[in-house]
Amino acid sequence: MVDLKIISANTILYCREWEKTVDFYRDGLSLKINFRTDWFVEFLLSDNSRISIADQAKSSIKVSTPHGITIALEVDDIESVWKTFIKKELRPTQIKDHPWAARVFYLYDPEGRRIEIWQTQAT
Repeated sequence: MVDLKIISANTILYCREWEKTVDFYRDGLSLKINFRTDWFVEFLLSDNSRISIADQAKSSIKVSTPHGITIALEVDDIESVWKTFIKKELRPTQIKDHPWAARVFYLYDPEGRRIEIWQTQAT
């Protein structure tokens, strides 16, 4: 059995609307750029996790349907994040209680991928 010791994780999203999607993650979600080329941008989510946006027109992998993907991001102050996204006109859903003892809201990137923002509820 292989002992898979993961050092970091990066999810790569291939996009038709590459510039709009880069703008959304950089300006809308306020993620910091870790690496950039003319067709690929890697954003930092935390010390050991990243999300990258690739231009399908310049890559060997093409876009598949975004509707089977949810990007779930845990935050420590969901109210503040929600208010910021309202001000940025990102159209987040209302915050609701979720059955697994969390509060959650959703928004969508320019490619239609669902982004779930959640926070554990105090018990």
